[in-house]
Amino acid sequence: METTAPSRILVVDDDPGLRDLLQRYLEEQGYQVTAVQDGVAMDEVLEETAFDLLILDVMLPGEDGLSLLRRIVNKTRLPVIMVSARGEDVDRIVGLEVGADDYIAKPFNPREMLARVRAVLRRRGGDSEADSTSEEPDVGRFGPFELHTSSQRLLRNDEEVALTTGEFTLLRVLVEHPRRVLDRNTLLDLIKGYEHQPYDRSIDVRIARLRRKIEDDPSQPRYIRTVWGRGYLFAPDGAEAGT
Repeated sequence: METTAPSRILVVDDDPGLRDLLQRYLEEQGYQVTAVQDGVAMDEVLEETAFDLLILDVMLPGEDGLSLLRRIVNKTRLPVIMVSARGEDVDRIVGLEVGADDYIAKPFNPREMLARVRAVLRRRGGDSEADSTSEEPDVGRFGPFELHTSSQRLLRNDEEVALTTGEFTLLRVLVEHPRRVLDRNTLLDLIKGYEHQPYDRSIDVRIARLRRKIEDDPSQPRYIRTVWGRGYLFAPDGAEAGT
């Protein structure tokens, strides 16, 4: 019987106590973990090793976490969980707008971080606990687009559209639930798979980012429509929504 290799996680945080805690805890859960203190060390490690997930602190000496995040999402599809001691909504929204897959505020319970790690890896398809999707259709089509689930690629007229892991996961959920109004909490349940805060508006940020990438006019969306007071509806044919 073949065994699945453990997922590789890179932790970047200047707090040595937190680095050690996360490394020990996540290794006890079966992950391979490398922990470094800043962006310089992160770049060196990424040159030599391929990782499945990055846990990145916002407040770092030298180049800060948001700047590092911009570089990461522009070059790779590496999923990123941002960590910040501030925990303000503006920090979380900026991180999500830049391309983070999730955001957690310090202090946090290690089990909460584990839940986030498992959810992001499950969405990426890199966690051994993920449900099998072999029986699901590999390609979802709408308008000029093809969404390839196994390779996590979105093509528009055979040209790839760059998506972060979080954007891809949200689009996949929408494609899998066409012509249905999904409220924010339902979408969060479908894409995150763990308990979230009431009135979490991160879905709105992700929707806005997706619209900029797939809509000809994001202010007049054809595919991802807002149903006021209820949520969002995905119209694969781009026709007028009957709601």
